[in-house]
Amino acid sequence: MGDFPPLLIHEPTAPVSPIVLDSPHSGMTWPADFQPSASREAIHTTWDAYVDELWDEAPAAGATLIAATFPRAYVDANRAEDDIDPALLAEPWPTPLAPTAYSQRGMGLIRRHALPNVPMYAEPLHIAAVTRRIEAYYRPYRRTLAERLDAVHAHFGAVWHLNCHSMKSRGNAMNVDAGAARPDVVVSDRHGTTSDPAYTAWVAAWLHDHGCSVQVNTPYQGGDLVRTFGAPSARRHSIQVEINRACYMDEVTLERLPRFEAMRVMLGALVRDLAAHAMAHSSREGAP
Repeated sequence: MGDFPPLLIHEPTAPVSPIVLDSPHSGMTWPADFQPSASREAIHTTWDAYVDELWDEAPAAGATLIAATFPRAYVDANRAEDDIDPALLAEPWPTPLAPTAYSQRGMGLIRRHALPNVPMYAEPLHIAAVTRRIEAYYRPYRRTLAERLDAVHAHFGAVWHLNCHSMKSRGNAMNVDAGAARPDVVVSDRHGTTSDPAYTAWVAAWLHDHGCSVQVNTPYQGGDLVRTFGAPSARRHSIQVEINRACYMDEVTLERLPRFEAMRVMLGALVRDLAAHAMAHSSREGAP
């Protein structure tokens, strides 16, 4: 077991809709064995600060909101379990690993860097330490999300999943868009493989119509959570939504900006409208 519960579940407070949201990177409670060499300020740049709060009106629209409590810098719930950089380990991993481009850029299941050229740890990690992170925090988060998505799908015959994140206003050297200014929102579905493209387009259009600059599948295409849980042919629609931090917070001081509340209210309206849209297209309502 971990030092504290690995997640919080915010249950619907209105008639249940086929919407599930999760925020895997908004936690910043440090387990006792998280002892990085990187500064707390550097680690805060990896944090999706306040994202769970930005979406906290979702339960009032009948949606479930699941939020991690642990830092993604400790173990990243949005990476595959075998996406581990062998260079981080003090001894060989007992089973085959499959490090992806994320690991190559220092952002795998266990981060190698907090920022470009800022190592996360002074020494390699032992297998037992990494295994504890996986068993106490990573797997419970993923299992809980899977169970809730399955339950909603079983009830409605379909499920619409929003995987919620924040992004820096400009990419850094660890990102594919280093130095580039980013839009207000990026919506992604791994190029139509994790969601019906019509759902992705609906969300992007809604945000555009409400004053946001929006890009689809660039610079983000979607991480491992949407890859794992999105199956549009089975009416499991999973998209990733990245909110530009400059829209709601000071990226240096981490303080919420005055427009934080307006963003929160807008996202609440998005979930309410999406819930109505989803109900109209769920099997319960007789849709094909």
